[in-house]
Amino acid sequence: MSTKLLEMNLPRFPLLKDEEMRELLKKAQSGDTEARDRLVNCNLKLVFNLVKRFTNRGYELEDLFQIGSIGLMKAIDKFDLNYDVKFSTYAVPMIVGEIRRFLRDDNPVKVSRSVKETAYKVQQTRERLTGRLGREPSISEVAKEMGLSREEIVTALEAAQSPTSIYETLHQDDGDPIYLLDQLSGEDGDDLFWLDRIEVKELLRSLPERDRQILMWRFFEDKTQSDIARRLNLSQVQVSRLERQALKKLKEIMADNNS
Repeated sequence: MSTKLLEMNLPRFPLLKDEEMRELLKKAQSGDTEARDRLVNCNLKLVFNLVKRFTNRGYELEDLFQIGSIGLMKAIDKFDLNYDVKFSTYAVPMIVGEIRRFLRDDNPVKVSRSVKETAYKVQQTRERLTGRLGREPSISEVAKEMGLSREEIVTALEAAQSPTSIYETLHQDDGDPIYLLDQLSGEDGDDLFWLDRIEVKELLRSLPERDRQILMWRFFEDKTQSDIARRLNLSQVQVSRLERQALKKLKEIMADNNS
C-alpha cells in the first residue's frame, strides 16, 4: 500500500479556514450539494492521511479510502455547529471509526448475530434519544429506553467493536496530537459509547488543580497546547510535558478503579 495521493488522481483543493468551513457546513446541512461536494473535496487529504494508518491489513488503499470517505460524509451531516470544536476534531474519529467497522465486520472472526442485532438496536436508540434530549444519552438512559440492563448494553457494544485506547493518537496536526480522548465532549459516540462523560469528569476531579485544568482546556474546550501555554505563561514544550503527565495520572487512576 505505497500508493501516493497523486497516484490516486485525487483533486487537490486548498485547506479551508474555520469560518469558511462552518459556513459550508451550514449550507451542506441545509441541502446545498455544491457546499457538500466542496467540503468533501477539501478534506480528502485528511481521509488519505488517516487511511495510511491501516497499512498492511490486507486491503487495497483505494478500498479503505472509499470507506473513510463515507465516514467523512457522515461527519459533515452530523457535525453540530453549536459546539465550539473544530470540524477535524469531530471528523477524525468518524473516519477512523468507519474504517475500523469495515475491518471488524470483514474479519473472519465473527460476533454472533444476536449480539450484533442488539448493538445495532442500541445505536438506533442512542440516535433517537439524542434527537429527543438534544444531547448524547447515557448508557443508563439507553438501557431504560430498551428495557435492558446496563451490563447487557455494554456487553453487546463491546463485543461488536475493536478495542482501542482512549490515549491513542488519531491525528497529528501542527504539533498538537488529537487523541481519542479529545472526543469526549463531542456528540458522536461510535468509538466511545462505553465511556460515560460524567464519570470521566469525576475522575478529573481526582487530579491536582493544574493537571485538571490543562485537560479540561485541551479536551473539553478544544484549546491547543499553544493556547494553554499563553494562559499559563509557559512554553508549548512544557505544556506538552504536563499534559502527558496528567494523562498518565488519569490512566493510573482509571486502572486503580477498574482493578
